[in-house]
Amino acid sequence: MISFIVPAYNEELELESTIVAIRTAVSRAAHPYEIIVVDDASTDATPHIAGQAGARVIFINRRQIAAARNAGAHVAQGEYLFFVDADTRINHAHIVEAIAALQGGYAGGSARVVADGFIPLWGRILLRIFCTLYFGLNLGAGAFLFTTPRNFHAIGGFDEQYFIGEEVWFSLALKRLGRFKVLREPILTSGRKLRIYSAREVLGNSLAGLLSCFGAARSRAELHLWYDGKREQL
Repeated sequence: MISFIVPAYNEELELESTIVAIRTAVSRAAHPYEIIVVDDASTDATPHIAGQAGARVIFINRRQIAAARNAGAHVAQGEYLFFVDADTRINHAHIVEAIAALQGGYAGGSARVVADGFIPLWGRILLRIFCTLYFGLNLGAGAFLFTTPRNFHAIGGFDEQYFIGEEVWFSLALKRLGRFKVLREPILTSGRKLRIYSAREVLGNSLAGLLSCFGAARSRAELHLWYDGKREQL
């Protein structure tokens, strides 16, 4: 069985499409599955939408994505763990290729990323540079990660001392166990941050974390870009 773990905070506009994409993708893979939505203190209709879509909903109150992913993994029943962000669409190829990688001895993996909708020119350039450098290092994108429960528990899950960058440490920990696979088939994730925020805000908030040697990554207060909950409207 596959366990899909979806961390969510105020994702009423994106979540249903994400769940539909998961169901469509897995229906062609002939695997039993469960979808676990971890609602982390949402103030909108996120948990209601998740329940209406047939997902199992669990609740935490941490406002931290690492903690949300861990909470979902700890109740998952599947032989494979797929972490899918609430604004991210996967397809059949991601499931088939990820399972093949795990069965072939890989410790875990991820996939390349493309952003949806209109992206300003500076955003397209920034995203291209980031993807070239980041995936060139064979690291996993937080929007989509996969592994087995055995490997997840062996590395202690996601490190909850970090509010961002937890996927980097997760990838590095899995790579110490074995090979790490980044699928070439890209996932489709929301480009809303590149539409909502200016180039100065995106670069400034990102560089602040890097220049502080990940000190800011341990404080939600320094990371408004990721934790202020700003969303696009219909």
